[in-house]
Amino acid sequence: MANKKMTIFDKILGRTRVQISEDERAIHLWKGQVQGILRSGEHMLSSRKDRLTLETHNLARAEVGTAYEKAIFEKLPDAAQEHFTVVQTGRTEVAIVERDGALYAVIGPDRRIVLWKDAGPWTTTVIDVADSPQVDARLLRRMGMTGKILHATVIAVGDGQTAMLFFDGEYQRRLDAGVHGFWSAGRAITHKLIDLKRQTIDVTGQEVLTHDRVTIRVNIAAQYQVTDPVKAVTEVKDFADALYRALQVAFRKTLGAMTLDQVLEQKVSVDTEAAKTVTDEMAAIGIKVGEIALKDVILPGEMREILNQVVSAQKEAEANVIRRREETNATRSLLNTAKVMADNPVMLRLKELEALETIADRVERITVHSGTEGLLNDLVKLRD
Repeated sequence: MANKKMTIFDKILGRTRVQISEDERAIHLWKGQVQGILRSGEHMLSSRKDRLTLETHNLARAEVGTAYEKAIFEKLPDAAQEHFTVVQTGRTEVAIVERDGALYAVIGPDRRIVLWKDAGPWTTTVIDVADSPQVDARLLRRMGMTGKILHATVIAVGDGQTAMLFFDGEYQRRLDAGVHGFWSAGRAITHKLIDLKRQTIDVTGQEVLTHDRVTIRVNIAAQYQVTDPVKAVTEVKDFADALYRALQVAFRKTLGAMTLDQVLEQKVSVDTEAAKTVTDEMAAIGIKVGEIALKDVILPGEMREILNQVVSAQKEAEANVIRRREETNATRSLLNTAKVMADNPVMLRLKELEALETIADRVERITVHSGTEGLLNDLVKLRD
C-alpha cells in the first residue's frame, strides 16, 4: 500500500509525498478523475482539501481490477499502453497467455482481460479454433499439468480401441490409441469409444415356442468383432444391442419351426442355420460375427419329468434286449457244450471231476460211498 507523508511545509503548500513500493502501482485521482498511473518511488502530489485519491494495486495480482479501467483507456491512452497488456479473443478464438515462458492462462472466446505489463513479461498466442480444432499435443500436456484444461475436451483412447469424434452431433473422424485434445469453445464435443478386440455376447433365458407347442428357454453365445467402426456407430444406435436382437429373432424363427425332438437332436445344425442369418445382417453394419452356439436348452419342469420317463423307458427296453440277447447266447453255448459231451463221454467225465474238485476245495471232508475202487472201475468202464 502506498505511504503518504506530510511535512509542515508540504501542508502549507497543499501537497503530499506518496511512496509507492517496487511491487505496486497506483492510480492517481484528483477530484474523482483519473490523473495517471504511478510507478514505484516517491511522488509529490497536490492534496488540497483532501481531494487526492490513490488506488493501489499489487503486481502479485496480475490482472488489472479497477473500476477506472475504461476511463484510463479513453482519457489516458498513452498511460494505458505503457502500463497495460490487453488480451482479447473473438467469437471462435482462444488465447494462450504465458508469463516469462510459463503458462499463465487460457482465455476462452469473446473474452477480454487487462494485465499489468510490469507483472510480465507477457506472451500471447491467439488460436482460431474454427480452423484449428485440435489442441497441440505439447500444449495439451502443459495445460493438463497446470490444470488449465477448462476450454478443451480430452479424449483418451486405449490400446485396441478407437474413438468416433463428433462436433455438435456431426461425425468428424476416427481417433487412434493415445490422448487427444480438442478446443470445446463454441462447440459441443462428444465421442464414442469402440473396442476393436474380439468380444462375446450372451443371450440368456430366451423363451421359444417350438413347432409342437413346447415352451423352452435357451441360452445363446456369440463372438463378434467390430471391423468398420464408422458403420457400427452411424448405421445403428447401439451395435451391441442390434446384435443381441438379431440373435433373438434368428433363433426364435429357427427353433419355432422345429419340434422339441428336432431341437434336441439337431443343435449343431440349428447353430449353423441361425448363424448365417445373423452373420449376413451384422456384416452390413460393420460387425464380423464369429462362432454362434446354442449353449443350453432348458425345459419346463413337467416336460423334464416326462422326458426323463421316456428316456428311462427307452434305456430299460434297451437293457431288456441286451439281457435277452445274452441269455440266448448263453443257452446256445450250453447246447453246443451238451452236444460235444454227448459225443464224447470222457469229456463228460472230466467235467464231473472238475465239478468234484471245485466242491472239494470248498468243504473239509467228502465221503465216497462206492469207494475208491468203485470210482476206478467206473473209469475203466468208461474207457472201455
